[in-house]
Amino acid sequence: MGFTELSTSNLATEHICCAIAEKKEESGLALKKDWLNERIREGLIFRKLDQRGKVFIEYLPAEKAWAPVFAPHYLYINCFWVSGSFKGKGYGKDLIGSCIADAKHTSGIVALSSAKKRPFLSDGKFLKKAGFTVCDEANPYFELLVYKTDPSAPDPRFADHVRNPVVNFGPGLDLFYTSQCPFAPDYAVMAANHVHEKGLTIRIHHLDTREKAVQHSSAWSTYSVFKDGIFQTHEIQTAAKLLALATQ
Repeated sequence: MGFTELSTSNLATEHICCAIAEKKEESGLALKKDWLNERIREGLIFRKLDQRGKVFIEYLPAEKAWAPVFAPHYLYINCFWVSGSFKGKGYGKDLIGSCIADAKHTSGIVALSSAKKRPFLSDGKFLKKAGFTVCDEANPYFELLVYKTDPSAPDPRFADHVRNPVVNFGPGLDLFYTSQCPFAPDYAVMAANHVHEKGLTIRIHHLDTREKAVQHSSAWSTYSVFKDGIFQTHEIQTAAKLLALATQ
């Protein structure tokens, strides 16, 4: 089995792994493909196994990343996932190895993770075994990992405004998302509507430009929830979970 890279010419017909079971007309999947179409033109690589499964890596030049990270001349990993029956077969090593090979003429690679394995973040334990090290941290649990291909390059770092994440929109929930993850838009709207129907305050913010994502208060701009201005989670919430968070 080999690997395939998405391109502007095959994007319409190829699946994108994490949303393999989603219908083509689902808004989140459509938004993701539109987002990918633009990012591929900026140098994004989406490499996946030639099988129907969640085995892929997505990265792009850090200068183009929708992330509050300062990492000039690095590559930034958006998403790296090997799941289910495909685990333990070396595909993860192959994918990260291909990224390292692509980074040989850059300063290296950066990825967002945490000391504890958490949903939607790259597996820090795996990446550290592959040679990544922690170069910066942001509250409450985010780690920035780096793999340097140029040992003399300066360390990447988080933007200062994400070290202690807060927002100032008033009491209630504030939910932020981008179209980088195909699940984020649909779940954000569905869950927010559920909370609103219960008479609770919630504001939803679509970060629809790179500038908005880079200026966002959370280290992971793809999805985040704040309550009364304080960061709560980066994990995509179901309607029930978001309601529980709103009422706790």
